[in-house]
Amino acid sequence: MEDKDIFDVAIIGGGIVGAATFYKLQLRNPDLKIALIEKEDRLAAHQTGHNSGVIHSGLYYKPGSLKAKNCLKGRHELVAFSKEHGVDHDVCGKVVVAKAESERPFMDKIFENGLANNTEGIEKISADQVKEIEPFVESIGGIWVPCTGIIDFVGATNKMAEVALGKQPKSELFLGEKVIAINDKNGCHEVVGEQKIINAKRMIFCGGLQADRLAQKDGVKIKEKVVGFRGDYYELNDHAKHKVKNLIYPVPNPDFPFLGVHFTRMTNGETECGPNAVFTFKREGYGKTDFSWSDTANALSYKGTWKLFFGNMKFGINEYRRAFSKRLFLKTLQTMIPSLTMDDLRPGRSGVRALLLSEDGDTRDDFRIEYSQDSIHVLNAPSPAATASLAIGEYIAEMAEGKFNLKLEQLAD
Repeated sequence: MEDKDIFDVAIIGGGIVGAATFYKLQLRNPDLKIALIEKEDRLAAHQTGHNSGVIHSGLYYKPGSLKAKNCLKGRHELVAFSKEHGVDHDVCGKVVVAKAESERPFMDKIFENGLANNTEGIEKISADQVKEIEPFVESIGGIWVPCTGIIDFVGATNKMAEVALGKQPKSELFLGEKVIAINDKNGCHEVVGEQKIINAKRMIFCGGLQADRLAQKDGVKIKEKVVGFRGDYYELNDHAKHKVKNLIYPVPNPDFPFLGVHFTRMTNGETECGPNAVFTFKREGYGKTDFSWSDTANALSYKGTWKLFFGNMKFGINEYRRAFSKRLFLKTLQTMIPSLTMDDLRPGRSGVRALLLSEDGDTRDDFRIEYSQDSIHVLNAPSPAATASLAIGEYIAEMAEGKFNLKLEQLAD
């Protein structure tokens, strides 16, 4: 095999984290020949293309964590990138509202967390001030978060890949190439796809919902497993869109590992309500009855899944009830906007979130990126990974340059 047929780096996974890594690594190293490999026929086909479309502020994350650091840095970079390259976005702000006095301590804690994370411009506001921003919301007060926004994450993903490809004509995007196996051959990695074999000196895995399985293919042993949780959305019908100006979030329950249903005005003009969070019987299943024997057996044979279930039994039952009951979903939404009616809502889309679960049911909340031999694996990149994608890409690019000795190799060339 001639050297010209070998990529310097292969990135497996064409969601926004994979595309951002491609973009950052290529810009920092324009001479590198990089392959971006995606199993679907388009980029951003799964988590990126099914998330809430929110540019997160960094309000909720533990100070000092990778989430907190990368969300702040990544948000600034993402907005700047979108302005430069014409990606649809709007830094419109959001309100986090408390519905009862019992939520006020949690709201205060979130506010202090936001201050510690340098979330710009946040302020506590009264119920009357909430109404000035969102007239149909009933609350006892809230937090105004002006740096939150909305964005077309699919458009951002495609633009990152496009810019990277423009920097190096020998780099290449491979779509429709599901990775079947990875073989080591003559000091090189042979990435076996369904259509082609792609050879690379180094590999970076950004597999999202398939992160644990790709790690196994690469011979990396991890104790945790990825478990998928589906989130269903409703949309406001046109006659009800005036009831939501921008973004409205509840104060999250600290005992539940998700933020709760919220309202989001999207860049395409629609207004979404959701998502809930229910265990999915298919990792990439977006329908309520989608099912995969292998995915289900994989999740339910793992004790971490059952630990999570038993630890959140009450919440889980309520989430499932809402998944199949529009009336119950509406009842939750009415805690923030009481004037909503059944006629205001229509069924929307769904998404699936990947959670890397430990054996004791811990959701491994922070980002987790590890190096192994000639590979880097993004094992856990939950929300706000899309917002933080460019910062994560920079982090991985720096890791790759150090672990892979890329700078030294380029100087040698």
